[in-house]
Amino acid sequence: MLAILLGGGFALLISLLGTRVAIHWFTKWGYGQEIREDGPTSHHTKRGTPTMGGVVIILAAVLGYCLAKVLTWDTPSASAVLLLFLFVGMGLVGFLDDFIKIYKQRNLGLRSKAKMVGQTVIALVFGGLALSPWLEDENGRTPASEKISFLREIDWLVLPTVLALLLVWLLVTGFSNAVNLTDGLDGLAAGASVMVFGAYTLVNIWQNNQFCQEDPSASCYNVRDPLDLAIIAAAITGACFGFLWWNASPARIFMGDTGSLALGGALAGFAILTRTELLLVILGGLFVLETVSVMMQVTWFKATKRFTGVGKRIFRIAPIHHHFEMLGWEQVTVVIRFWIITGLFVATGLGVFYAEWVARL
Repeated sequence: MLAILLGGGFALLISLLGTRVAIHWFTKWGYGQEIREDGPTSHHTKRGTPTMGGVVIILAAVLGYCLAKVLTWDTPSASAVLLLFLFVGMGLVGFLDDFIKIYKQRNLGLRSKAKMVGQTVIALVFGGLALSPWLEDENGRTPASEKISFLREIDWLVLPTVLALLLVWLLVTGFSNAVNLTDGLDGLAAGASVMVFGAYTLVNIWQNNQFCQEDPSASCYNVRDPLDLAIIAAAITGACFGFLWWNASPARIFMGDTGSLALGGALAGFAILTRTELLLVILGGLFVLETVSVMMQVTWFKATKRFTGVGKRIFRIAPIHHHFEMLGWEQVTVVIRFWIITGLFVATGLGVFYAEWVARL
């Protein structure tokens, strides 16, 4: 448990201090954010604010985890290495997107197909290794499972390897893009991430305390490396918390796609490695709502344009947080209320997780 505190604490300090350094150098180098022209006009004042702050989040989380492992004289587990690969890999895809935006001074970075190819490669490599028998522990557990899971594995929902990889791809690309869509207001994605990764810290601690040492049963959790995953979850929570100090309104730096894609990929990774894939839909409910709002907007616009010749919109603008801005809500009001919504989702998810364990006693 000491490693969890060390990982979270180091990541918090590195992020808090490192973000201030990043603001200075990114401003000096001209790494400023471009703003979408069709968004709320109040956002135009943010043009030029340093972006790519996700680099600090990633470095702080990885260094926090590594320092915790060194100080406790422990070796990284296969699950932890895979999750860090996914976290950093998705961050690299986002970094390329951010860098192109800065270099070409436009709001569009990587083309959508190129970005999807990058996300797909990282997701499939992660999934292939996580399901590989090469990474089985002494009890035959692989980091990921071919069974669909909600609060734990559902024994009768076993997928063929190809479909299991497809599910991994769907979760990783879906949630990385979902967090990316949510990252549109000062502090919104960072604050929501603090709560969701904090929830996964608790989930992993609980799974470690109720760990199936050898023989899986209904009263324990058949996961591979819950304690090591808890350290990473705490480190990412601390990194987001430290970054939020500088990202809260008025933001002095943005995480960019570097941070949002990395955080979304890590959330999917935690869901897969902790056998809580469907629970993520509840814990990350805000990110799901943001994505659904975009899907509804695009679908309705295309459908009405096809049948009536005039495209109509459900929301004034999507994602939905911008809709409330267009209705006249202050940015801070939208962010705080969306944080409250995230808190309700997280509380519900943790409540369901604990209630299921109690019911099995």
